[in-house]
Amino acid sequence: MRVIVIGAGLGGLTLANGLRQAGIDVVVYERDGPQGRAQGISLHFDDRGVGAVRACLPPAQVAMVEATMGGSREQALTLSEVDGELVIESSQTLDAKTGPVRPGRQVDRPLLRAVLLSGLGDAVRFGAQLTRIDQLVDGTVRAWFADGRTDVADVLVGADGIGSTVRSQYLPDVRVVDTGKRMLMGATPLRRAAATGLPDLIGHSAARAQAGGRMMAMGVLRFTQAPAAARAELLPTLDSRAVADAEDYLMWALPTTREQLGPAESPQALWRLAQDLAGELPRRLREVVEAAWPERTLVLKAAMIPPAPAWTPAAVTLLGDAIHVTPGFGGNLAMQDGQRLCDELVRAAQGEQEVQAAIGAYEERMRRDSYSPAVSTAAGSTA
Repeated sequence: MRVIVIGAGLGGLTLANGLRQAGIDVVVYERDGPQGRAQGISLHFDDRGVGAVRACLPPAQVAMVEATMGGSREQALTLSEVDGELVIESSQTLDAKTGPVRPGRQVDRPLLRAVLLSGLGDAVRFGAQLTRIDQLVDGTVRAWFADGRTDVADVLVGADGIGSTVRSQYLPDVRVVDTGKRMLMGATPLRRAAATGLPDLIGHSAARAQAGGRMMAMGVLRFTQAPAAARAELLPTLDSRAVADAEDYLMWALPTTREQLGPAESPQALWRLAQDLAGELPRRLREVVEAAWPERTLVLKAAMIPPAPAWTPAAVTLLGDAIHVTPGFGGNLAMQDGQRLCDELVRAAQGEQEVQAAIGAYEERMRRDSYSPAVSTAAGSTA
């Protein structure tokens, strides 16, 4: 069996690692360079992401991920200002049985992606823009790329995000709806945020504060083990650039809209806009934004994909944001998709089921879980 994965995000790389571990021929095509596009700063990593890592990655990579997670996160806090100071107004236990957000730990998203890449070597081809796919009469799939390359495989997986080229060709009736909402995100070194008292106040918990019609979500990432030291001990093959400047930080997020964002695109311009938006918030929160790394400020687009009716399984399938968008914890679901699809394809490679049956079983489970009311109505950041 040969598998082509389009897109080197968290879900596609999880799948590729699992298939490679099982001895299946897999290649990943990514349109961007090795650093990829800005897709977030830190990720609330719950049992779905952790389970996918443990199931699909080699032991050294698993150890590196677990060594650089933050502390246990079991509650979400609401903050308010009293006499000029921020205090905890209320707390809510994170429980998958009562809500869509589960307990977890923070991970640094770029570092996680670098660890996922480290186990794949030359199986990842960067600078490869997919232009079209053809399903061939013999049941295989041919992928065409902008530079003239082509490749053929038994299975092609669209893991190419919300703007998926694979989805637009394979399921053209499944459309993306731009909600007009945006999330402006940034990170502040913990050493600069310490004076505000916020890191000590919220600990490892997710937190949010609201004032003057403006909300800010935040969360602290304190690496259990310093990434540079963890790399030296556990994964020396990891690109050293992934840990060179890593330090503990406070991640923050400010909801905004397409109209408020305006023409701001560069990190510096987005950082200045974030300071303006935070102007209505308590002083300590404004100080956090002002002390941020300007170059790490980014904006994420909030879009949705309405649940699609079941389609007939074929040699093409999709995972993660290419087929279901879940704000706040989509990385976990994408990695869970990757693990589940890997399990089914391994069974097919071992002769336990046909390839299309394997893909159909994965898709049915993906639709059932991803389109459930708890997931589809989840809103807000779990920063």
